[in-house]
Amino acid sequence: MSGTVYVAGVGLLPFTKPGQSAPYHQMGASAIRLALEDASLPFAAVQQIYAGYVYGDSCAGQRAAYDVGMAGVPIINVNNNCATGSTALFLARQAVQSGAVDCALAVGFEQMVPGALGLIFDDRPSPLGKLDAVMKDNTAGGEALPDALRYFGGAGKAHMDDFGTPLATFAAIRAKASRHAAKNPVALFRKEVSTEEVLAAPMLWDGVMTRLMACPPTCGAGAAILCSPAFASKHGLSTAVRITGQSMTTDTEDSIASADMRKVVGTDLCERGTAAACAEAGVDIADVDVVELHDCFAQNELLSYEALGLCGRGEGARMVADGDNTYGGRYVTNPSGGLLSKGHPLGATGLAQCYELTQQLRGSAGATQVDGARIGLQHNLGLGGACVITVYQSDAA
Repeated sequence: MSGTVYVAGVGLLPFTKPGQSAPYHQMGASAIRLALEDASLPFAAVQQIYAGYVYGDSCAGQRAAYDVGMAGVPIINVNNNCATGSTALFLARQAVQSGAVDCALAVGFEQMVPGALGLIFDDRPSPLGKLDAVMKDNTAGGEALPDALRYFGGAGKAHMDDFGTPLATFAAIRAKASRHAAKNPVALFRKEVSTEEVLAAPMLWDGVMTRLMACPPTCGAGAAILCSPAFASKHGLSTAVRITGQSMTTDTEDSIASADMRKVVGTDLCERGTAAACAEAGVDIADVDVVELHDCFAQNELLSYEALGLCGRGEGARMVADGDNTYGGRYVTNPSGGLLSKGHPLGATGLAQCYELTQQLRGSAGATQVDGARIGLQHNLGLGGACVITVYQSDAA
């Protein structure tokens, strides 16, 4: 499959705290309408829909789309944990790239509840069972913590143990996220916090993580319309941004056999996926100008720097200290504020990343604009596991 795929339209709702949002179907419908408006395209022109959500009943995608129109087209519901939104995007792009359809819509939404993530169906084996066993054997000291915190805290601790990474490095990443989010009108948390304030926040895992280093449960929705060159020409749609490389990877036996918490939370998925997506796009990671990556915890942002190849193994702390993760540095990571400050409605996160990078490459990101951005990279991770890497290029690239 080598067909060009354009991002013709994107839509995003401002994220909110649980209990303060509209119901999931209204959020999803609103995001679809925004994407259609952005593309100047009628709903009837969409030929397939991929709807992503984690906490919802079967056919919730139909419920959201039906509020916009009942066109009789295929609607496929998608759930890949926190990589759900980008998995919907992956499938929509695959449908267009293969020639199965000329126009596909990806939408993601989540109506979350307060508190740590947990299983809904607790009367059957956990989908993370194989990974859980490794996590429990390799996170001594975190036994009383929610599993997600224990996973990513354990991975961050492994980096600290191997390379002497100070807790202040993770605090600086969180502070950077707040500075970026302060400029983003759709971010949930727009108050700037300092590295010192992050370190002074309540300690969740002594010496490993404070409360401000974890992203909040969030409600929201996002959508993207993808199309072929012929469809764009016929309907007069924008061809300013295209997806030139994309991959989805899952765990291998080594994710478990290594007993390395960094691999358990997906660094090897990220490495393999980045290599594949960049190869398809014909770019080197050094060519990338702007990155939206999966910072569900500040610890995972640093791990992702190294897994993506933004810096060498063990060099993440230096990258942070040198400011090579923000404006004026080598890469701008999470100009939106990322999951830490923008918020993390699981099914919508991947589409929110797509929205930000599309605006960046159009040159229409406003106060968060990265000067001269022509190539963007998206990294979206779901434990259990799936990692989706997407390379975007502007028409000037």
